[in-house]
Amino acid sequence: MTAKRQIRLKELASKLGLSPTTVSRALAGYSDVSAETRRRVEEAARTHGYVASRIGRMLVSGRTNIVGVLLPISAPNFMDDFLGQFLSGVADGLAGRGRDLFLAAVPRGQDDLTVLRHVVDGGHIDAVVINRVTRDDPRVRYLIERRFPFVAHGRLLDPPPAYPWFDTDGEAAFAGLVGRLHALGHREFALLGPSEPYSYAEFRRRGFEVALAGHGIRLVPERLPAVPVADRAAAIAASQRLFALHPRPTAIIGMTDRLALAVMEAAQEAALSIPGDLSVVGFDDVPIAAYARPPLSTFDQDIERSAAIIAGMVVDVIEKGPEAVEPRLAEVRFVDRASHGPAPKPRKRARPG
Repeated sequence: MTAKRQIRLKELASKLGLSPTTVSRALAGYSDVSAETRRRVEEAARTHGYVASRIGRMLVSGRTNIVGVLLPISAPNFMDDFLGQFLSGVADGLAGRGRDLFLAAVPRGQDDLTVLRHVVDGGHIDAVVINRVTRDDPRVRYLIERRFPFVAHGRLLDPPPAYPWFDTDGEAAFAGLVGRLHALGHREFALLGPSEPYSYAEFRRRGFEVALAGHGIRLVPERLPAVPVADRAAAIAASQRLFALHPRPTAIIGMTDRLALAVMEAAQEAALSIPGDLSVVGFDDVPIAAYARPPLSTFDQDIERSAAIIAGMVVDVIEKGPEAVEPRLAEVRFVDRASHGPAPKPRKRARPG
């Protein structure tokens, strides 16, 4: 039995009374083709069983229709809950706009910028999403100088001229958290953050400290420890050092859920009750946070939805240029669970006999 020959692009275009270029651009989802024309072309393609080849699309458009994300492989558990949700959201968002996701692995011993230069200069991708932005991220600087399409998930502390970014307002979130905990009677605070120079950590710390200063509270360096964000043992050790302070913090905030969960683990080992002896709050609302004992109070930045928005932004950068895409700062929602509560009452000193 002879296999049925697949209809060609020119034949499909002829049936529709359109040029092959218009049909190709309609199937690729280009915004310069009207929605009605795209609908007609997509319906005809389904009816006649037409499937565009990637090579053909590249020849017509000069694009790969692929967006890259760098994936550092620097630790055994490099794919954490946050990153898994983020990549899922980016992939879904790109698929909805006719694009594919390309993961560029950054092997141990190499830096992100070296791998980024390779995929950009090699013509493997049309654009890139930069995740976990640092305070003065060389990847962002390089992409701006190179004039290569990108969207940054996060902001530089001292930004260059406008560039497309998406970020959540951790500064406002942590400032509001101070007010919430202060109203519950807390006066002894600590903040556990990453030792990596992520810009999100700076914004969250800034909001936290400014809000505390408004209540006349200043944190000494011992109450602001920093550890590698993926190093659970280091986070537990830092928590134990905080427990040994006098007076002991009654509220410890993890800049991420992973850090907050390490604090809770250390508290359990130290026989500290949560939230009776110690309130703990995180940030991210990764799936495991709801199943901690007790469930972790945290901030929900709706990771997958945020990533899908970023995917839409990067496609708009490709199609319309970076000047047409406004930066976005999104609010986060406090998830009121069971790991925080009123500050413990000071213990009464025993009277001398």
